[in-house]
Amino acid sequence: MDPWYVTLIKALVLCLVLLGGFAYMTVIERKLLGRFQHRYGPNRVGPFGLLQPIADAIKSIFKEDITVSAADKFVFYLAPFVSIVFALTAFGAIPAGPAGSLFGFNPWVMDLDIGLLFVFAATSIGVYGIFLGGWASNSKYALLGSLRASAQMISYELGLGLSALTVIMIAGSLNFRQIVEMGVWSLHPLLWIPLIIAFCTYVISSIAEINRTPFDMPEAEQEIVAGYLTEYSSIKWALFQMAEYVNSFTAAAVISTLFLGGYKGPVFLEPWIPGISSWPFIWLILKMAIFIFLFIWLRATLPRLRYDQLMRFGWIYLFEIALGGAILTGFLIAFVI
Repeated sequence: MDPWYVTLIKALVLCLVLLGGFAYMTVIERKLLGRFQHRYGPNRVGPFGLLQPIADAIKSIFKEDITVSAADKFVFYLAPFVSIVFALTAFGAIPAGPAGSLFGFNPWVMDLDIGLLFVFAATSIGVYGIFLGGWASNSKYALLGSLRASAQMISYELGLGLSALTVIMIAGSLNFRQIVEMGVWSLHPLLWIPLIIAFCTYVISSIAEINRTPFDMPEAEQEIVAGYLTEYSSIKWALFQMAEYVNSFTAAAVISTLFLGGYKGPVFLEPWIPGISSWPFIWLILKMAIFIFLFIWLRATLPRLRYDQLMRFGWIYLFEIALGGAILTGFLIAFVI
């Protein structure tokens, strides 16, 4: 176990890395969306548009910070901080490499035996920031957006939890490191069937949980202006955007850790480059990049669902498929394997 001051330094570095990742993720997303739509993305600020995040930050800082006169001001200011704090906290439980691989230190902030439950709890509390922001704005559009976010979170949390339950039953642990070291795909070929089901339902549920297209109902511009963000501006608006992108990083990291071996790399490269499969950070980041690209690709490709379609899909299809996968896993473990 690392000393407390080392853990504190790692937590601060992680926050800086995630916030820096958010800044450049906005540029990458806009460039990719431009390519998908046969146009250029941002390319005016600095070489290849790489200094665009600095321009965006300056713009956000100097924008007028407006507060609605009828708003509950304390809650109105508190809500974006709730969202970003719990978004950053959730990522701290995800390991980025084997024990001691970070210059003799452990490449994680927290090694929890209930790591998966901790991430679920932190991301679930983060939605309170959205709800409180919509309620405190004293605006019908913001309130509708926050209520949509709450209903969507509740609906898709079930599919998310049941999909993760499949991995938990196979690995026999909630600890991310133990799940990675167990290698759930290597235990028995029959378990591949429920694992594939769980992987598909978990990815879809994760996209809904982080409010990405086609599940971006809480901030549907064509219907409710900007949802819970309607009355926010300047830094407070930017904090909500930070939370959304950090939640995307967390979702990609959890999917990679549960289903794709997390920080472990391809073993077949070991004869040529010894130790390459255990390099910290690189493999987890590469796997996360795949899912981040998927999130952006879906935004450029799919239209937004209607609200009734979103609810029906979550409760009638996704929940039942995830439940069936979990039941199949239990049956295979109890009676077949």
